[in-house]
Formats: sequence, C-alpha cells, structure tokens
Amino acid sequence: MSVSRGGEGQCAGRCAGVITERGRAGVTMKQEQFLSVVDRDEAERRFRAALEPLGPLGVEEVALAGALGRVLAEDIASPVDVPGFDRSNMDGFAVRAEDTYGASEQAPRRLRCLPEPVVMGVLPVGEVTEGTAMAIPTGGVVPRGADAVVMVEHTRLDGDHVLVEKPVTPGRAITWAGTDIAQGEVVLRAFDVLSSRETGVLAAMGVDRVGVVRRPRVAILSTGDEIIRPGTPPLPGRIYDSNQVILADAVREAGGEPVPCGITPDAPEAVRAALLDALAVADLVLLSGGTSKGPGDLNVQVLAEVLAPPGILAHGVALKPGKPLCLAASGRKGVVVLPGFPTSAIFTFHEFVAPVLRILAGRARPARLHGGEADGARTWARLPVSLGSDGGRTEYVLVRLTEDAEGAAIAYPIGKGSGSVTTWSHADGYFVIPREVERVEAGERVEILPVAGVRPRRVDLVIIGSHCVGLDVVLARLAQRGVSSKLIAVGSEGGLAAVRRGECDAAGVHLYDARTDSYNTPFLEGGLVLVPGYGRLQGVVFRAGDARFEGREAAEAVRAAAQTPGVVMINRNRGSGTRALVELLLEGTRPAGYAVEASSHHAIGAAVAQGRADFGVAIDIVARERGLGFLPVREERFDLVVAASRVERPGVRALIDELASEEVRAALRGRGLLA
Repeated sequence: MSVSRGGEGQCAGRCAGVITERGRAGVTMKQEQFLSVVDRDEAERRFRAALEPLGPLGVEEVALAGALGRVLAEDIASPVDVPGFDRSNMDGFAVRAEDTYGASEQAPRRLRCLPEPVVMGVLPVGEVTEGTAMAIPTGGVVPRGADAVVMVEHTRLDGDHVLVEKPVTPGRAITWAGTDIAQGEVVLRAFDVLSSRETGVLAAMGVDRVGVVRRPRVAILSTGDEIIRPGTPPLPGRIYDSNQVILADAVREAGGEPVPCGITPDAPEAVRAALLDALAVADLVLLSGGTSKGPGDLNVQVLAEVLAPPGILAHGVALKPGKPLCLAASGRKGVVVLPGFPTSAIFTFHEFVAPVLRILAGRARPARLHGGEADGARTWARLPVSLGSDGGRTEYVLVRLTEDAEGAAIAYPIGKGSGSVTTWSHADGYFVIPREVERVEAGERVEILPVAGVRPRRVDLVIIGSHCVGLDVVLARLAQRGVSSKLIAVGSEGGLAAVRRGECDAAGVHLYDARTDSYNTPFLEGGLVLVPGYGRLQGVVFRAGDARFEGREAAEAVRAAAQTPGVVMINRNRGSGTRALVELLLEGTRPAGYAVEASSHHAIGAAVAQGRADFGVAIDIVARERGLGFLPVREERFDLVVAASRVERPGVRALIDELASEEVRAALRGRGLLA
C-alpha cells in the first residue's frame, strides 16, 4: 500500500509499531491504529490544562528604539509634563489679552515691544506687563504676565512699538504646560501593543527604556528526508521547506519570537538531538511532518521517548484539515507536531498554538465580554457638540467614537490641538471640514475616515465625563478582568449630557450644588442612577513657602489674593466640577488669570509649580506629587452616573462590582483618595 507522510485522508491512529509480512504479492505493512481520535474541544482542553497556569511571560526592559511591536508589561505614567512649559503655537508677540481688546486694522492697539525677545530653548527673563509685548517664536516659552499670543501676520512694527490689528482672547495660540500630558498621568496601559503612535508618546515623555512582556521563544523543526531549503536547486522527489517560513511568520504575528532549527533528516537520533536542543532554549516547540497513521510517524515516536510528563496528550483530532495533529507537553512547555501539508499545518497552528502564544505574549487578555473589531471602513457619525473652524482651509478633525442607545456612531472631537502627541494615539478616525465651512453644528452627521494602520475595536465599557486618578485605578482593575474600556474626558457637565443622550455607559461627575450643599445627587433626573464612587479633597494649591497663602484659611487667602496686585490665579474650565468651587471662593472677584482655563487638576499644578500662576484649585494629590502647598477647602464626591437602562450591561455591572470591592477601595486609599 502507498504511505504518505503527514498526509490527510487516511485513518488516523497512534502508531505503536510496524510489522512487515512477505507474501506472494510482495511486502505489506500492518500497524496498530490510533487508540482514539478526540474531538477538537477535548484536544484543546487537554493541551491548555497541561500548560496551566497560562499567562504573560516575565518582564524585560528594552530600549525605545527596539520597542516597536512589543507589548507593554505595565501602565506607563508620564514622569514629566508635556509640554514641559507654556508654549507658543505660532510666531508673533506674547501679550496680555486685555491689552488687545478693540484692536482693528483701522484702530490698532499700540504696545511697547520689550527689548529682549523670547529665544528658543531659553527661559525668558522679562515679564509682560500692561501695555507691553514680547516677540516670541513658534515653540518658545511664554513669558510671565502674558496670557495670549498675537500671530505676527496681525501686527505691524512701528519703531520700538508693535501695532496689534486683531484682538485675542486669553489662552489664544498657547499650549499650557501639562495640557497634553500631565506629570503622573497614566498615558499608556499594560498590554497595549506599541505602534509608532505609542513610541512617539514615550519619546515625548523622555522615556528611553520601557518594560515589555518577554516574547515566547518558539523552536521550529522541519523533519523529512525530502525537505530542502528554499534557494537550493530543485531536485527530483524533494520539496522546499515552506512550513518553516510560514510558521515563523505566524509566530511573529502572534507575538512570539521564532527560533528556526533548520531541517532534520528522518533519523530517530537526529530528531531526538534536535528536540532536546529545542526544549532547552524555547518556551514552545513546533515540529511539522512525521505525524500520520503510517511508519513515517517518526516524530511522535521520539516524543514518546524524550518528553517529561505529561507527554503526549492527543494524537489524532477530529479536524479536516488537520486530523494527524499531535499535542503534547514536556513539563509546562508545549510541544506540537503539526501535519506536514502546509494548509493543514497553518490551520492547526492558528486553531491550537496561536491562542496560547498570544496569551504568553500578553496579546490576549482574559475572556472578553464580547469579541469582534470594526472593519476600519468609512462610516457616518453624529457630532455631539458644535465645532468651529478657521474658514479658508480644509481641516481634519481627529475623533474618538462611541455609540448611542440605538447603536448609531457618535464622534467626539479630540481637542488637544495639532501639537499634541496623544491626539493621534487616541484617535479612532477623523473627518474633514471643507475650507468653505466655518462651523459644524451639534447633531450634524460627518463621514469618519479610518486612521492609517488603526482598526478601531469595540469596547465593553465607555465612560464620558470628568477624569480622575481614581478612574485609572478602577479601569486597570477592569482590564485585568478582561473588560476593555474607553474614557473620553469632556468634564462633568459634558459627561452628564452624554449619559442623558445615551452616548456612554457611565459619566464621571463631581458637580457641586450650592443650594443643597451637596454633590452629584441633585443633578440626577428620571432614568439616571448614581453609582457611589469616592471622595477627593479639594483645596487651594500654591508654591510652598508663599507667605500670602502659607498657614492661612483657604477662603480668606483666596479673597486676599484676589485683591492683591501681581497675584495670578489659574482657573478651571467651565463645565468642570471644580469651577463651581472656584466661583464660591472668589465671591464674584476676578483676579488676574481668571480668564485662563486649565482642563485638568494636573494642569493647575503645572501652572503653579512653574510660576506662571500663584494659586489655583485642585485636589490634594496634585499638591503632594508636585511638592506644592495645599489649603483644604472641602471634600468632594467623584461618582459615576449611569442610565437605569444600562445598569445590567456586563461592562457596567463589572464597573459597579469593582467600585464596591475592598481591593479597589484599598487601592484608591493608597492613591490618597477618600474611599
């Protein structure tokens, strides 16, 4: 009879020996059949059970230059603010915005030009005061006293004066320190795969080495007297070794590191020596060929002799293609003999080996609540907010996508600006505003185009609203459970509006109601449920040792500072929970810096620590992390608001469970929160 090594279509069985009989018709062969052929799920169960506990391999540190494609082993928090200083976004003049009000080409505002311009890479020594301006290049450090930049095209020089022909508002053309990335902010999360977007973020933070999951090393042995290397002259009866190339690339795609072991002849001693060498250097071993019903079942025979327990787990699986597959383990190292035919080999690799490799490589998290990814095709989405555009030029707006209650796509613009590195890394797609359009209204539908190289994926939990370090703790815990999440930071009021419109699963809020002297509960309407979160201590942050604040009561210090010339504050953005507290403390006063709004607690801390402002209102964690002084004002509540119709969704239920767990409460207390 004809025997085909590694072939399909024959009766599969475990070859325990071969007996030859010489008859009048020639030599015939007898063999014992495989003892059993198991179904696919049982074969996988045995294989996985032998390798348990399965999880990512150890951590190794690599240079940033070699980090592309690697899997992060831990969350990455920024060691610095990005940008590290208040930065001009254009060439022009640093000014006080109020000095430009009413300016026009016919009636320009005349400002004295300070003699020393801002020099790139150098901190300015001068200060912009009333009626003055300082020349500044794109990327230059904004000098103290200035709260806006007038672009050079809107100015004219007149001796030692500059004529401003167009007014600007506070914050115009300035990126404040820490606005893009704040010191201590978790920017990248464990198990993220590093693409060029993420490596760019790491470089922007000054990180040159990063901890990644060690890649599983996979030894690949091709066996057979008929196998030859690609590139050698073709010979009768010989075939090129395509399996080693296919499997090596498939290992790379799954996050592993292939260890090619070349071609081993069909000799027990050679296979035995190659297998022992492979087991010594690899985490998993693949052999191709040599598994069938016939006398060429050499690899499986050698496995039975060489492997430590548990040894061979399944030889013969009810698959087409792939029936001759052999699954084994030596200790907790997987050993797999794949069928020799390339189609069968790659099919069974993806069915049984690739999932294990992805787990070892940190590319597969625990069981997800649902699977599936977006196909990256164009789609249409509704804008939840109005968006202005500078007329006369085409604008590309990067967005993060979510869905409303009916499953329609919603596109939240990422508003950090063109100088941001995280805008690109967070984007799910973008849309185009044509040059003739100056405004896109809330509710309009826009066409979303995919970002090159990005395949947006569905997540289990979408949170829109205020951001907090405590949320980082909770979301990290959820990720460990296999619950993926997306956080879109738009402030408490924006989050509350989003959850009312059905655009998210939960909103992070810390809204103060002066009438009831309470947080969040008064803002609930029909159909909304409050999920208790934790407390945060809000207060006035200032530079330690500043006698205007040190040792004083917060409200008294703020009122006095508001009346003191030269004292500059940094405000919070309208719509944030902290802004309401700021207004209470100020009691209607408008100190210098009132119009300059920071979008996060960390940005407040950066402004004060760097001397651009003298005080602001933030949580005590910011003060501790930056070595700032702190005057407590009140405990506020940071809670989650959920639509009653979504409470039983798996992702929302997981969020509620985590917030109630003692492990999370302890972790929150460890970050200085009141839980």
